[in-house]
Amino acid sequence: MKMLAAFALPLLLAAPAALAAPAPEQQRDQQQAWRQRQQGRILPLREIEAKVLPAMRGSQYLGFDFEGDSGIYTLKFLRDGTVIWVDVDGRSGQIIGRTGH
Repeated sequence: MKMLAAFALPLLLAAPAALAAPAPEQQRDQQQAWRQRQQGRILPLREIEAKVLPAMRGSQYLGFDFEGDSGIYTLKFLRDGTVIWVDVDGRSGQIIGRTGH
């Protein structure tokens, strides 16, 4: 039993760190968003969220993706088992598309 615990403990301790680390694609998106924000080319995410979240009452906010080439944020929501994507122009903060209900 002690031997099993000796093997299992390191795995249990490493699991949360591995799950918390963003994927390389997410890291790249985050870096692009940060650079463009620093250059004044896009609005801060918090400003985008402040415009979109009130319109999505009754939905659970899941997070966002950022497409650096186009400057578009895609905010993801869940409502009644349906995923909703809201595309927002990062330069103006205007909603430019929406899928789902």
